[in-house]
Parts: sequence; structure tokens; C-alpha cells
Amino acid sequence: MKKIIGAVMLVVAAVCSSSAQKTTATYKLGDIVSDFKLKNVDGTMRGLVTDAGREKGYIVIFTCNHCPYAKAYEQRIMDLDKNFRQSGYPVVAINSNDPKEAPEDSFEKMAERAKEKNYTFPYLFDESQAIAKKFGAVRTPQVFLLNRNKQGKLELVYTGAIDNNWEDAAKAHRHYVEEALTDLSENLKPATAETKAIGCTIKWKK
Repeated sequence: MKKIIGAVMLVVAAVCSSSAQKTTATYKLGDIVSDFKLKNVDGTMRGLVTDAGREKGYIVIFTCNHCPYAKAYEQRIMDLDKNFRQSGYPVVAINSNDPKEAPEDSFEKMAERAKEKNYTFPYLFDESQAIAKKFGAVRTPQVFLLNRNKQGKLELVYTGAIDNNWEDAAKAHRHYVEEALTDLSENLKPATAETKAIGCTIKWKK
């Protein structure tokens, strides 16, 4: 009887473990990304399909207020939205930092920053940090480029850095996100689909 009970417990443990792994699985290149709803700095709940599916995709960027790398890339993020929104790839910025660990990244400070800099894109607060974990985001800034496939689903086609020089935009000679978007405009998969994101680590809740 003890052997039977032990065997049953092992099976249950295996099922629970498998379930947990599925729950915590992060997106990989080629995966279909599900919509989500997070609080935008204007107080509304915002996701990826609020524009009735007219977008060809989204430039999802995990960023924040306080990180020196995020600050260095702020204008470049604004330029990405300005340059590619009309062609169907708007920016969606997400802050997943715990305000207790980084007070400058509180929702109130986010709203102030967005107003001060006149962001033209949503700046969402991932308070539970569930979306960052689902995407597998670990740094700020970190890009996840989504493209609407032939079935109308949003597919992850590029992840990583914006370009190859965080300190000086003028000295960057590889513009990874722009290169990926150019490939997509020619109905090609991005030649460079993954790079290493350079930035501060996301400040996780303790």
C-alpha cells in the first residue's frame, strides 16, 4: 500500500511540476503573444488590440524612469514610435520595476515623465510583474518586436537591444529594431532576430 501511495504521489508531483512549467513558460522567437491589459499613465487599461487590429505589429519595450540606459535610449524610443507608428508598428512601453526598489519608477512618476516628455505611445505599469515574466524581460530597455502573421496573430520576431551603442546614438552602426522592421516591410523574417539587451536589471519584488 505504501508503495502504491508513493507512486501516486510521484505522479501528482510530476503533473503539478508540468503545470507549473507551463504557467511560467516565457515567450520564445516564433511564439504567438497573447493580449494583456495594464494600466496606462492616462488611467485607462491598455493592451495590444485596442486599435481594432489595424496595426501590423508592435514594438514592445520594457523600460523605466530611473535607469541610465533607459534614459539614454528615451529619445530613440520616442523616435521609433514617431517613425514607425504610421507604417503600422507603434511603440508600447512597459515599466515592470517594483517602486519599493526604485521609487522613481512609481506609477505617479511614470505619469509625470510621460507628460513632461510628451510621449506619443502608451506607458504601462506592470505592477504584478507578470507580463515581464511572461515575455522573459530582464533588463531596461529590452525590445520585443511583434508582427501580425498571415493568421492575424501577433508573433514574436525579434528580441534584444535597440541598437549597438547605448551611450551615443550617433555612433551606433547597427540599428537592430529598424533593420528588423525593414526586413518585415519586405515580407522577410528579420535577418538578426535576437541580440543581447544592454541595460539595468528589472527590479523584482522581494
